[in-house]
Amino acid sequence: MAITQSGYDMPDFSSLWRRATVGELSWIDVNGPTGLPVVPLELDGMPCVALPYAHLAAADGLTGRMVALSVSEADVLGDDAHAAVALGRAEVTHDLEGSTFVAQLLDQEIVKHPPTRLRADGLMARRENWWWVPRVLVTLPEVAETYRLPARSEPRDALLVRDRDGEPRIGVVTAKVWPDTPGERIDIWPKDGNLLEGDGLDVCAYAHRRSPDFERWEPWYRCGALHGETLTIARAEGEPGAGLEPFGIVGRLRNHRAVERDCRSGIAAVEGRAWYAH
Repeated sequence: MAITQSGYDMPDFSSLWRRATVGELSWIDVNGPTGLPVVPLELDGMPCVALPYAHLAAADGLTGRMVALSVSEADVLGDDAHAAVALGRAEVTHDLEGSTFVAQLLDQEIVKHPPTRLRADGLMARRENWWWVPRVLVTLPEVAETYRLPARSEPRDALLVRDRDGEPRIGVVTAKVWPDTPGERIDIWPKDGNLLEGDGLDVCAYAHRRSPDFERWEPWYRCGALHGETLTIARAEGEPGAGLEPFGIVGRLRNHRAVERDCRSGIAAVEGRAWYAH
């Protein structure tokens, strides 16, 4: 049975997750707190994420871990909804043939994610882009807890992922600037008005931005040790900012080839494991 806070129950989160076009998957891996932007899907009544095999490295660290699914972006929440998190233990399934994805998840993703419409809406498209159909399916069979968040409403707002005894705890923070040089210190503020009271452990602040056609969907990260309200940067990737401009023709082709290459590489790696296992 789900544990709830602030009167925000599981049916409310399920409805929010089902309606949202974008969300986040956060967890604690061997390098500390981290996360990814994802397309919210539902499989057999469970919150689900169907990761392309370009994300195999991330997916490898999820089996059996406690993960957090969130919908935090103000633009996708609607006027009457709050940002929210569902916490549960991940179940990870390799759908190498893409049979479950095509039968139960493809139609959902096509509605929310335009690149999937181009790559997989129809038998011919799926044959040509076969590498986009196999997925790593991450589901939450049981949700242990749900809670509300302040929404991310400005380009400089970020999710803050903290390690609480191996479980990700999620907040929303902001900063005047997000420098990217290791060793720099940033004063950050939680948007719920409370104090962070960092104890020196590693945290990760991240968010994501995209072009209208989703061909560009880029996360940015600022990770490091949090002392009080000050983050000392150890790792930084990407840049905060407003929405991205769509690729031109050449950029779109290069991006398509890069995604194909990464997906093929992930698929080959898993097939290689299966071969060695036999």
